Amino acid sequence: MNDFPDEDALVKEIARHFLPSRESKLRLGIGDDAALWRPHPGFESVLTSDWFLEGSHFLREKHPPDSVGWKCLVRAASDISAMGGTPRCFLLNLALPAVATGKWLKGFLVGLRRAAKSLDCILAGGDTTRSDRILISITVLGEIREGQEVLRSGARSGDLLYVSGTLGAAECGLRFLRKSAGRANLKNAAVRKHLYPEPRVELGRWLAEKKLATAMMDISDGLSTDLPRLCAASGVGALVEPERLPVPRGLDRQSALRLALHGGDDYELLFSVSPRRVSLLPEKFRGLRLTKIGEFAAGRGVRIIGKNGKPETLRAAGWDPFRQKSR
Repeated sequence: MNDFPDEDALVKEIARHFLPSRESKLRLGIGDDAALWRPHPGFESVLTSDWFLEGSHFLREKHPPDSVGWKCLVRAASDISAMGGTPRCFLLNLALPAVATGKWLKGFLVGLRRAAKSLDCILAGGDTTRSDRILISITVLGEIREGQEVLRSGARSGDLLYVSGTLGAAECGLRFLRKSAGRANLKNAAVRKHLYPEPRVELGRWLAEKKLATAMMDISDGLSTDLPRLCAASGVGALVEPERLPVPRGLDRQSALRLALHGGDDYELLFSVSPRRVSLLPEKFRGLRLTKIGEFAAGRGVRIIGKNGKPETLRAAGWDPFRQKSR
């Protein structure tokens, strides 16, 4: 049964969960043709958008609806953090089947609202429609001080390659989730990492403010797929030291290494640091480990030190929606 008689009622239900505060910089939100955002002098806007699709990015029978709400926003906000910016407001485009407008939608909005509150990122508007499957598109507007943005194109030969957190844990969590029966086991750290990832907004902003990162991006599709993109943008190559990779616990070394190299959905930051500035980088940032995993070099492509101690080409085997059907 459809819980809402028409689209206006559905929009009102969404808006009810996201009333802006009086201190909000959002001048006009839901209810008009577009939103109005009050800019800051000396700041630049950062815009990003992201799809989150049933069947490709989440499974309705496996993923709790609140985790879908949480994740669809934080994964888009992660792109803002990867440039050193701060998410400020977002647009939600939501296509739903009638069976998902009741309990599922309420759970989704709980998770989305929790993510918005955690990020201090306001819902400014969007669009809704009917569909056979759940389709979610998020657009996030962020800001950064003028001239502080960190791009993918700033790495230089000799710069050191760093990553935050642990790599491969989210993919490990997805595998647990697929194999499990019934509700997700939230006591499992890997499952939590997959369902409720944490975008590294504070770290990205700090690296930008301190001008420590020469280039940066987030890892959403796996190290082996994302690192070549950063190298291509910067016009350099990279050498990865596999024994340095921060891998998931509880697995044999080879399985953990494969997940760390090719697993996606971690939303950790991948960044370069000049050797002259590396002494200013702590081992941990507010409890989050920062690990050197290699360095950049002249040339093209990404290589990894093999079992024989010699560099070999690292094949991109992470997530690619045009190469594989589902995660």
